[in-house]
Amino acid sequence: MIETTGDDRRFPPALADVARAEFDYDEGEGVDFEPYDAFDSAEETTHWLRQWTGNHELDGDAYRVFGQDGTGGLAAVWCARPGRPTAEQPVVFMGSEGECGVVAGNLSDFLWVLADGFGPMEAVEYPDREPRPDAALAELAERHATTPRRPARRITAEARAEFPTFADDVMELCR
Repeated sequence: MIETTGDDRRFPPALADVARAEFDYDEGEGVDFEPYDAFDSAEETTHWLRQWTGNHELDGDAYRVFGQDGTGGLAAVWCARPGRPTAEQPVVFMGSEGECGVVAGNLSDFLWVLADGFGPMEAVEYPDREPRPDAALAELAERHATTPRRPARRITAEARAEFPTFADDVMELCR
């Protein structure tokens, strides 16, 4: 049996709006992101994390999975700041082939990453690609964001500077 903490899994309104947005894959040149309309359950998240890492002692309590790419890589809110609301937690990506990284320092910044034409996978795997601004996602970000608009590259770089060991720490879980 998988133990869970019963932590708050209420879906933020901003992510509910993201779930209704359209993402143009554009034959691999666009955004490969399929947002969910709710967080995965604690049990699903724990099961996935154990399979992804091979470490069956882990639980998924630190993550709120809210989307995936076409290969099954997952986007999640990482509850790295104890006692802070979901919207103030960083957004991370963990790919199907072991790639991982911090996408944005909080949900608001994540919205600006999307508006700049980057999905979670693109922000981690191709942070230097040219932006492809999306007007509909920019409008969504303007409705929900509490941080100023900045380029996706800058947002991702700031988040990686704040959490420089995330990828290494996750890889340690696999041992």
